[in-house]
Amino acid sequence: MNRIFASLLMALAIGISGGAASAWAADDKPAAPAAVVAPAAAAPAAAAPAAAPEAAAATPAAAPAPVPNKGDNAWLMVATAFVILMSIPGLALFYGGLVRSKNMLSVLMQVFVVFSVISVLWAIYGYSVAFTEGNAFFGSLDKLFLKGITPDSVGATFSKGVVVSEFIFVAFQGAFAAITCGLIVGAFAERIKFSAVLLFMVLWFSFSYLPMTHMVWYWAGPDAYTTAEAAEKAGATAGYLFQKGALDFAGGTVVHINAAIAGLIGAYMVGKRVGYGKDSMAPHSLTFTMIGASLLWFGWFGFNAGSALEANGTAGLAFVNTWLATATAATSWMVAEWLIKGKPSMLGAASGAVAGLVAITPAAGFVGVIGALVIGLAAGVICLWGVNGLKKLLGADDSLDVFGVHGVGGILGAILTGVFAAPSLGGTGIYDYVANKVADNYDIMGQVMIQATGVGVTLVWSGVVAFICYKIVDIFVGLRVPEDEEREGLDITSHGESAYHN
Repeated sequence: MNRIFASLLMALAIGISGGAASAWAADDKPAAPAAVVAPAAAAPAAAAPAAAPEAAAATPAAAPAPVPNKGDNAWLMVATAFVILMSIPGLALFYGGLVRSKNMLSVLMQVFVVFSVISVLWAIYGYSVAFTEGNAFFGSLDKLFLKGITPDSVGATFSKGVVVSEFIFVAFQGAFAAITCGLIVGAFAERIKFSAVLLFMVLWFSFSYLPMTHMVWYWAGPDAYTTAEAAEKAGATAGYLFQKGALDFAGGTVVHINAAIAGLIGAYMVGKRVGYGKDSMAPHSLTFTMIGASLLWFGWFGFNAGSALEANGTAGLAFVNTWLATATAATSWMVAEWLIKGKPSMLGAASGAVAGLVAITPAAGFVGVIGALVIGLAAGVICLWGVNGLKKLLGADDSLDVFGVHGVGGILGAILTGVFAAPSLGGTGIYDYVANKVADNYDIMGQVMIQATGVGVTLVWSGVVAFICYKIVDIFVGLRVPEDEEREGLDITSHGESAYHN
């Protein structure tokens, strides 16, 4: 295994190169795809030395370099800590409570270690590939090991002349990367080898998460958009889906759909659990699941509101939308389940809350309160179908309903973002940085088609990469534990420990 990981890291350090295509000017305060940074918001070029005192007097002084606002920096650090909390322990406890007691510790271990490994890889090469200028699909390797980033380095936000400290942005986005990989764990829980989890995550992170992040969120920053010509030139360096105009405030495509389709492919390729459909596989602790869901909801305020990159009104809008959409989805799932099954369940309410969080993620800073309520209402009902009706149609043993919640919820939220971002429906519209105002004539159908394109690209890219990665893992280490180990439980057989002692 050591040789395998070393070989992979050496291979990943070879050539991911650059090119470019056409441009799209995104939103600043109301409606820009969030969590993107300029290569480093460059200070204005210093004025050339004057040839004579007279020339110096005639030359206007250069504008001072933008300095990070301490309030924006502080908020982004807090938001980063929130996202880490929603991963460990939030996601770990949510997933852990849903499996059988003999596999509780294995799920905790997988989420905890995946978060750790991906965090390290993010600093080594992930940030550089995702958030430096390259081509429309990959950045460069210019910032390997965060080379060149200092306490004085800054990154762009969505307001002209406003920057944040780049180290803080690195950590914020690193937390996103780590939790995205952790989400996949729920699809093949209770029967996969621990070594297979780690090897798959390294590969998928490198070839799916990083390019999807670059495609959706990389751009040159708002200060580059001064004229139509400058905007075209700057836009040509942006990621593929950013250029297309896809709106994704905090990760509907990058995080949720990306992870969900990888999980679904994994559920098919690892195979169904022993006894699936015959033995009881009920959650062993809905108490832990409820605690985990609550921590996820808490942390998601950092996930969504933090994606504004500033402590401003857009962050406030994302905060309120995250609160209301989640509450609405928890209620709608519970009520729908109550009507169908005759009893409301704690599992249903918690699952509905997560569905609402997922669905509002791409829309959080773009839609108004009415849009958030509608998205939450729809997410609760449609994701309930996703984990029941759709799951049966797909025929996969997606252990913890990763695709039914994150895939279905992410697709729903991405599409409805195109609808409710319209100013006529209370949304923020799309900001025109050249004109320095919200663009006129928002086209709902046109934006919905752009959103659908983003969804399609994510499903295909992640699905194909995931399939190849699982095949590679199966060849080198195998995907699944032996049947006798699965029956005994992964806590003891994989880790020599137990979550509980009698």
